Amino acid sequence: MSNRFVNQVAVVTGGSTGIGLAIARALLEEGAKRVYITGRTVKTLDEATASLGNRAVGVVSDVANLSDLQKLKSEIDKHQDQLDVVFANAGIAEKNHFGETTEAEFAKTFDINVKGMFFTVQALLPLLKDGASVVLTASIVANKGMEELSLYNASKAAVRSFARSWANDLKARKIRVNALSPGLTETPIMKNGLKMDGAQMAALHEFAAGAVPLGYVAQPDEIATAALFLASSDARYVNGVELTADGGFSQI
Repeated sequence: MSNRFVNQVAVVTGGSTGIGLAIARALLEEGAKRVYITGRTVKTLDEATASLGNRAVGVVSDVANLSDLQKLKSEIDKHQDQLDVVFANAGIAEKNHFGETTEAEFAKTFDINVKGMFFTVQALLPLLKDGASVVLTASIVANKGMEELSLYNASKAAVRSFARSWANDLKARKIRVNALSPGLTETPIMKNGLKMDGAQMAALHEFAAGAVPLGYVAQPDEIATAALFLASSDARYVNGVELTADGGFSQI
């Protein structure tokens, strides 16, 4: 591993499992001074923080709850840290049946994936250094329009739009904002959010073997490497883009 993040401080929302946890681990392996991770479940967050070591700080936080975001900001203030990177990664994926979708289903997805992301970055703006980097976790679904996922698809399209807008809004401070769009990735969200059972997961892997040019479903660490590229000085002239990490699935 390189040392691209030596002495840097980062926040990873939704950092207790999946892609977020892989990002946090990779940051620490590359020398980060401190990494704040958030999650909604105390047990899962505590386990993740313990696995990452003493340079990780876990903060129980629901990004849809603005008071929780202020609690996160206060925790960072307590350490007198300023932020080099924010990975606004927290989100959910749940199916909705168009024609039967409830207002509560709509609110849940957009409160977490859109409102939560917007106010996460806004709440942390005062702590971001000039020249810092923000990476937003979007998804290829914003462009694929996948069936029974219209709420999720649209919420991730909003994330892509945020990257464009904020790159412009923050240009005076030279803060870069980019979106990362993973493809098929094996994370807990498939079981917990999309309710996929073992047979469905096996079918997904079989589908990927033919539909994804690289022939397989990604693991979280493969997405994390792309996230760290966007956050690092290697991407210092990359701003406002959507980087797709999907093995070529959405490109053909």
